[in-house]
Amino acid sequence: MKGGVGGGGGSSYTFHPKRRWRGFVVAVLGLVILSMLVPLIFLLGLHNGFHSAVIKSVVDESEKSCELKFGSYCLWRQEHREDMKDMMVKKLKDRLFVARAYYPSVAKLPAHDKLSRELKQNIQELERVLSEASTDAELPPQIGKKLTRMEVAITRAKSITVDCNNVDKKLRQILDMTEDEADFHMKQSAFLYQLAIHTTPKSHHCLSMRLTVEYFKSPPLDMEVQQDEKYMNPASQHYVIFSKNVLASTVVINSTVMHTEESGNQVFHVVTDGQNYFAMKLWFSRNTFRQAMVQVLNIEDLNLDHHDEATLLDLSLPQEFRISYGSANNLPTSSMRTEYLSIFSHSHYLLPEIFQNLKKVVILDDDIVVQQDLSALWSINMEGKVNGAVEFCRVRLGELKSYLGEKGVDEHSCAWMSGLNIIDLVRWREQDVTGLYRRLVQEVSHVQKLSMGEESLGHVALRASLLSFQDLVYALDDTWVFSGLGHNYHLDTQAIKRAAVLHYNGNMKPWLELGIPKYRNYWRKFLNLDEQYLTECNVNP
Repeated sequence: MKGGVGGGGGSSYTFHPKRRWRGFVVAVLGLVILSMLVPLIFLLGLHNGFHSAVIKSVVDESEKSCELKFGSYCLWRQEHREDMKDMMVKKLKDRLFVARAYYPSVAKLPAHDKLSRELKQNIQELERVLSEASTDAELPPQIGKKLTRMEVAITRAKSITVDCNNVDKKLRQILDMTEDEADFHMKQSAFLYQLAIHTTPKSHHCLSMRLTVEYFKSPPLDMEVQQDEKYMNPASQHYVIFSKNVLASTVVINSTVMHTEESGNQVFHVVTDGQNYFAMKLWFSRNTFRQAMVQVLNIEDLNLDHHDEATLLDLSLPQEFRISYGSANNLPTSSMRTEYLSIFSHSHYLLPEIFQNLKKVVILDDDIVVQQDLSALWSINMEGKVNGAVEFCRVRLGELKSYLGEKGVDEHSCAWMSGLNIIDLVRWREQDVTGLYRRLVQEVSHVQKLSMGEESLGHVALRASLLSFQDLVYALDDTWVFSGLGHNYHLDTQAIKRAAVLHYNGNMKPWLELGIPKYRNYWRKFLNLDEQYLTECNVNP
């Protein structure tokens, strides 16, 4: 049975055939424009910080470590350090710096005019060599003799009594220049790392374009009307995935159905945006997932009862944060801790409106892999709570008090993670979690006068989400989810194999070239790389 693709249900979701070609033009133009704008935004410096937002608690802003400034780039750099190459070039530069420091002082001494000329000549020779060679392989054959002559001249210069203040001043200037150069290269590398993370890989872009074009060339998919009731049958197990990534959502669905005994009772609702809707709709109509059904929803076309400017109908994926903090004693940066937390976005708070006829859903982030049967989740007694989640007790709300506010915060409560969440929609509606979330968003926006840009929305979502679900979280057993595969290189292999769900939270997603290689195969094995479009677009994560 095909994974059914539809758009019906209690949300009054509609998509009219007459909009088919207009949607095609919008989708293709959107994909093309996005591919050009992403690097342009970074190059113009318009991306306000990195995607992993930084929240600091009781920490002096001037105390910055590498991870504080550049986030997971520093973790990636530690694992990809290379031995120093071109040692001769480095040695030549060092000697050139020292010679430049001594030369002005020696040149002022008439008694050492010969040494002054030798230093000047050696400096000019090395400058000429280094202007033509940047690697050891490019150096001329006689470079060893030139280096020896320079070292002899420097030794003689050091034996002369000169004005140490001048030498010290020159060396400090050279040191400052070197530090500035190193800082520039660090920022440049971090920028390129972030660009690689946030830019859609060429093969993935090809896949989305091909699927979108093929959708409009193919006959209309009319199976959705026939399966509308099945999509919203409360007796089924309903899984919700917010995603803009065809491959990522495919792995989530495939890994889930492959580990269940009865897939015919499973319904997956993939909530995406208008740009990716057509590609996903065609993809999930072409691929089977045992007896499970797949419904694709375009969040921009949902006819919801109400929404305001604080709840945008642009799809926002789970927010990922890098939280750095120390103790209340203002300890130095070296004693600070950095944790990585993922949490619900604005789009998650539309769930009760999107699925009006459902009582319970399981939310799966699109950066997870399922390794065990999830059926047991549906029999858990949540004791009246709204959100069943794995708690993240390495971060407690009391440690974020300066950010969350003093009022109404249980200091001992743990933060919680998205990735795998059981949601009781009946209790959600009774507690009006969406209404509380919107009020908190408006409150923060009013107080801080935040503009609703990507970064601001992310910060608001963290505070509002943590406070909205305070005392409404049912703690799942830690064995359900093992997180950190998107940023931590040193996870226990046996713990990974035992976990029911692997969560690649962090920047180094498994479908990216920068993904951590030793964790990638857990994700990759649930993709059919022989699929026609994957082959044609050379998709091989």
